Amino acid sequence: MKLIHWIASSLRAKLLTMFIMLTCVPLIIVGLVSYQKSFNTVFGNSKASSMLVGEQLARDIDLLFEDTGKLLELGNDPRVLHFLLSQSDTYSDAKDILKTMDSYLDTYSDESVLNISIINLYGRGISDRRGVFQLDKNPLRNHHFAYLTSHPDDILNIPPSQSSPLDRIDGFQYETSNVISIMATVKQRITHEVIGFIVIDIDDSIVVRSIDGTTLGKSGFFYVADTEGTPIFTPSGRQADKLPNGRDVISLPERHYIDSSYGKPKFIFASNSPRTGWNIIGYVPLQEIVQEANSIRQMIIVSVILSILFAITLHFFISARLTRPVQLLKNKMQLAASGYLEAKVSTTGRDEIANLSANFNIMLGKIKGLLDTSIKEHEAMKKAELRALQAQINPHFLYNTLDSIVWMAEAGRNKQVILLVEALSKLFRISLSRGRDWISVEKELEHVHSYLVIQQMRYRDILDYEIDVDPRLMPFSILKMTLQPIVENAIYHGIKNKRGKGLVRIVGYETAEKEMLLMVEDNGAGMTPAKLENLRRSLLAQQLPEETGKEVSGGFGLYNVEQRLRLYYGESYGVRLESAEGAGTKVIIRLPMREEQNP
Repeated sequence: MKLIHWIASSLRAKLLTMFIMLTCVPLIIVGLVSYQKSFNTVFGNSKASSMLVGEQLARDIDLLFEDTGKLLELGNDPRVLHFLLSQSDTYSDAKDILKTMDSYLDTYSDESVLNISIINLYGRGISDRRGVFQLDKNPLRNHHFAYLTSHPDDILNIPPSQSSPLDRIDGFQYETSNVISIMATVKQRITHEVIGFIVIDIDDSIVVRSIDGTTLGKSGFFYVADTEGTPIFTPSGRQADKLPNGRDVISLPERHYIDSSYGKPKFIFASNSPRTGWNIIGYVPLQEIVQEANSIRQMIIVSVILSILFAITLHFFISARLTRPVQLLKNKMQLAASGYLEAKVSTTGRDEIANLSANFNIMLGKIKGLLDTSIKEHEAMKKAELRALQAQINPHFLYNTLDSIVWMAEAGRNKQVILLVEALSKLFRISLSRGRDWISVEKELEHVHSYLVIQQMRYRDILDYEIDVDPRLMPFSILKMTLQPIVENAIYHGIKNKRGKGLVRIVGYETAEKEMLLMVEDNGAGMTPAKLENLRRSLLAQQLPEETGKEVSGGFGLYNVEQRLRLYYGESYGVRLESAEGAGTKVIIRLPMREEQNP
């Protein structure tokens, strides 16, 4: 009984019982080790097999060039030596040399040999295709011939990308541009002095056929690159610029690597062709050469999964009752983290989880109380600040209005004085509104109208105004002092900075979404795109603009209106600006349609 009581009252004991039953981790480790061992073995064999194919391809290419290179023995023929040293051979001598060439071609070569050319140091030569000829230029001006003169024992294999040396000197071209040239020197028998050169031109199709005929997996391929890794022979249907980089693999000591830079991993390796000096680059998707490892992996995965399922099933039935309180507490914590502070836990038992659940419930209650208090204090402080801002009256406006009244009274313009005093009286009466925050749209428009009357009398020569608001909106409520700062902003920052007479229009209507849209637009100076974007960012970030100007109605006034609308109506309502430099500004206010409050 004591043991049972200890297990029931200790979370540590419950976890210990669960982990004893859990065997998934050892099974997974065994599976991973088995798979890694099998993969390394199969991959090593597959890699060696692929590289063996590349080496075999290199030997095949060497054998092709060795067979064709036997034609270089023509340089030892006495008639050829005589031709290179003499300048007055007869037709029969040339014919004998050509017959000898044909005999060598029949013995050592196939149809891939396009031409055999023998040329002396003075540009006089003979070839299977052209007969006796004389080059227009000195052959030693060609860097291949110049190299062989300095290295008479070397044999050059010139790929198609460099063309035949005779093509460069004499302008002769074959029907196909893909020609491989095998070059060697012809030396005098006794002194071993270089007296000429022998050039064997072969069709590169023999190399391409060897590449195309050698398979590597399902989609792997080979290509031939020079000593720098630049492709010189590519498989049919593949472009050289889309081949894997051969420079990387031939620079590695092991001459192979796995490329995982993009897409699926690829195995890239290189084999050397000693006869030609070229590199055979192999490219094959790694998945294709480790197919045997895949079958082993599947078998291991199935075995591990079945074992894990058995262990999990056993663990599920044993630990379900133990973990249920923890799961419940976790879910409640997630709800609380998302903002739902009513997510309390029903506690049962006497263990650590029950104690933790009880403390969690107490904590939620305290957090909720603190949040409610903080929100109320914040809203009260925000409303107090906005009311203080709203109550501020531009002293310049008041001083100028009073000066205008005095000036008109002294001038005997009694009617204008009466009209101005009435407008100022209405303006202050509605501004006070017995301390109410909400007034009807009709009262707000009356307040703005009084303000415009005063401003028009001050700026008669430059200001006109229009008010066009749907009468059906008049009974609905609106925050007091919503339109007046916007109109003041239009006058001070739009109309006053414009030459000629300006117009301020106030338009209001009901939208299809049953919302109220009020627009204050002017045809004043407008704003530059940079200034407009700066003001929009300030309003969106709820930050006071850096420069508010001397009047309260500058960016400060827009900020005040935007803050009040968001606070009272919500984040989805507020102010939107449209402006074009020299064309004016439009301020659009979107509000919900609510019945008048604070009657």
